[in-house]
Amino acid sequence: MALQQNYGTGRRKSSAARVFLRKGTGVITVNDKALDAFFGRETSRMIVRQPLEAVKMTDKFDVLVTVEGGGMTGQAGAIRMGLSRALVEYDESLKPTLRKAGFMTRDAREVER
Repeated sequence: MALQQNYGTGRRKSSAARVFLRKGTGVITVNDKALDAFFGRETSRMIVRQPLEAVKMTDKFDVLVTVEGGGMTGQAGAIRMGLSRALVEYDESLKPTLRKAGFMTRDAREVER
């Protein structure tokens, strides 16, 4: 039996995140590390969890993330967007809730040099 998973890509500043959503118990893994081990700041961890909390599904899914580029805040924002897109792929009816919270809109600001 094939593993049911949903996928979403998120970008923020110079960071890009690939997010895979699987049925599970709420474990979030970022680059093969636990969420708490990867992000030292509580605000970054909070940003990553926001989409799941908005749709009240914190303990329904395991989240597997590969993220690269940028700093911690940009990576957290990229994961948030990727997770939101994966949730919408799982259930289209979640889109209005996530859009209202602002998680579906790409922040297009980039560093100007």
